[in-house]
This record gives sequence, C-alpha cells and structure tokens, in this order.
Amino acid sequence: MAIIRYTGIYNADGGVWGETRYVIGHLLGTTACSLCDITHSPIRRKPEWDAMVTRLGVAFDVRHRNETTAAETEFAATTGLPVVLAHHDDGSITAILSDAELEAVRGSVGAFESALRAAASSPERTVD
Repeated sequence: MAIIRYTGIYNADGGVWGETRYVIGHLLGTTACSLCDITHSPIRRKPEWDAMVTRLGVAFDVRHRNETTAAETEFAATTGLPVVLAHHDDGSITAILSDAELEAVRGSVGAFESALRAAASSPERTVD
C-alpha cells in the first residue's frame, strides 16, 4: 500500500479562541502539543517544515482536533493526540507516528523527517 498523503492532528483546537487558549496554556505550562513544537516556532510556522513537506513528495496536511474528518477523529480516539496518519492508495488509513514518537524528536523538523521516513518504510506500520 503506497502512502498518498499524511495528516498530522494537533492536540489543540483551531480558530481564534482555540489557538488563544493553546498559546496561553502553553505559556503557563498547562498545555502541550509535540506536533505543534515540530511545525511551529513560538511566532510562526517553521520554514524548515515547509521545505521538509516539499521533499516528501506527497501532501502533508495538519489539522486541529476540531477540524478532523470522521475517520481521523476515530483514529484519534484510539491513538491519542497528537498523531500523524498515513492515507494509503487503497483508501485505508494507518496511524504512523504517535505522540511519544513525536515527543522524542524534541521539536526538530530534521529528526521528525527521519522518524517519518523510517516509519513509512516499515511494512504494516501502525501505532498502538
């Protein structure tokens, strides 16, 4: 099964109020999202992230937890958030990187890319 796109789901809500709550919670140390740390600096999206997505050669969408599809919400309920999902050419979806794996890269886009490529090359890779 070839991967045709990825979806990363943040452990945060989108919209003005959702993002404001996240920023305040993050500053107070009460809210965290390891995927947010990878994709964004404190001010904006990291340019390294955009370059990495271009190198992947397949689409990589990021969504807030309140912006997911029904299938993505179902995965998030079983894997926890944040999570990275792989969408395959046969229509199936698998969870490819868990929060623990995202946390392990410590906000590094380069380490994330390595972890993603390693996970994508593992046959039948899914996150429990």
